[in-house]
Amino acid sequence: MGGSSKTPSDAHLVYSTATGRLCPQCQRAVADCVCRAQAKVQSAGAASGPVRVGRQTQGRGGKGVTVITGLSLAPVALESLARELKARCGSGGRIVEGVIEIQGEHRDTVVAELARRGISAKRAGG
Repeated sequence: MGGSSKTPSDAHLVYSTATGRLCPQCQRAVADCVCRAQAKVQSAGAASGPVRVGRQTQGRGGKGVTVITGLSLAPVALESLARELKARCGSGGRIVEGVIEIQGEHRDTVVAELARRGISAKRAGG
């Protein structure tokens, strides 16, 4: 009766015939690993520059949109932040290619909220 003392919760699957090699941290296929994707986003975002909060009206029929650029967050964290900023501003919005857009003029509110969260942001534009 000399078996392994590992319990099933201690065992880490490293290969699956269905998906191939698995990441030891997130237990997903290496091609779908979220650990490495987050590391790439964080390292790329660190050199992207400061966070800017500006206003755009281009292509929106004259309606203003508050635009937040330069955030170096993982996609899930970016979605969460966008949801919380939209609720704080009481407005709708969306994320387009890593840029948060919030309907209306909310630059001061967004800069104050980002500062409260410890994110250094600058108001861009007039």
